[in-house]
Amino acid sequence: MAGLKKAILRTGFEALYFSGSHLVLRPFVGGIGAILTLHHVRPPRRDAFQPNHLLEVTPAFLEAVIVRLRRAGIDLVSLDEMHRRLTEGGRGRRFACLTFDDGYRDNLEYAYPILKKHGVPFGLYIATSFPDRLGELWWLALEAVIACNTRIGLVIDEEDRSFDCRTPAQKREVYEAIYWWLRRLPSEDDLRNAVRDLATRYDVEIAALCRDLCMGWSEIEELARDPLVTIGAHTVNHVRLKKVAEKTARAEMRQSAAVIESALGRRPAHLSYPVGDPTSAGPREFAIARELGFKTAVTTRPGVLFPEHREHLTALPRISLNGEYQQLRYVEVLLSGAATAFLNKFRRIDAA
Repeated sequence: MAGLKKAILRTGFEALYFSGSHLVLRPFVGGIGAILTLHHVRPPRRDAFQPNHLLEVTPAFLEAVIVRLRRAGIDLVSLDEMHRRLTEGGRGRRFACLTFDDGYRDNLEYAYPILKKHGVPFGLYIATSFPDRLGELWWLALEAVIACNTRIGLVIDEEDRSFDCRTPAQKREVYEAIYWWLRRLPSEDDLRNAVRDLATRYDVEIAALCRDLCMGWSEIEELARDPLVTIGAHTVNHVRLKKVAEKTARAEMRQSAAVIESALGRRPAHLSYPVGDPTSAGPREFAIARELGFKTAVTTRPGVLFPEHREHLTALPRISLNGEYQQLRYVEVLLSGAATAFLNKFRRIDAA
């Protein structure tokens, strides 16, 4: 199913690009700018089983995107400048704002030198439990369990299930099945408990993933000293806020800002909702972020920015630089607004 979806999306990108339709539609659906979403930036891996490959791009691709955007006359701006352009209005060149979620060490090792070289401002959203070494990268723990075993078992919907995962193809199928079952569980606690149990039974140390992959506070502080870098909040525990009680959601947002202010001396003005799709953040979360004083808050709902977004600053869409689609022509199609216009049925605002 996942492979079919990728093929359909790729076909759509190719059709829009090679027909030139994205250029025809751009004046009508291209908006005034876009916020780009990234996670990992690191050299390509050779592993046959990489279910989270969509969350990583290569350093070469990141640099190629920057060069292409600059040549296209698109301003690369900070989160504060993006906010200013949205709120003050006026006509100007289209812009793009690069943002990185979670706070992975490869952002410092591979992405930062490229961004520094080209003088590109960017936002880095930190889930504060990650540098505190208390975070649970549960999606990577699930990947590790499946990668290291040829057969696994767990209870799904009160039924004992066993999965063969000997080949890369079987591993991908098992990952998709368990991942989406986890995402459908009624609460964040249910999801976390299921992954903890699985990791314990198959000797995967969840804490080690956080320690090995995420920056510590000293590394984040190093980045924060650069005026090109804006540190934003990403909750404390990287929870899907819509899946927790309102009191918990509010505390996750407020406390993450307080922890970052304590660690770095400056309170973050911008927020990213973990996971960020409609099942993870909605009108309740948008209102809480606004009440807590965040200037902007970003989702992972696909879309470009329009002037109307000045009325929805805590429900902003983003364009994902997805590891499965590392082609500059796909980036061009996405930034034209054509692909996301079709996905959004030509609605400019998706804040419900």
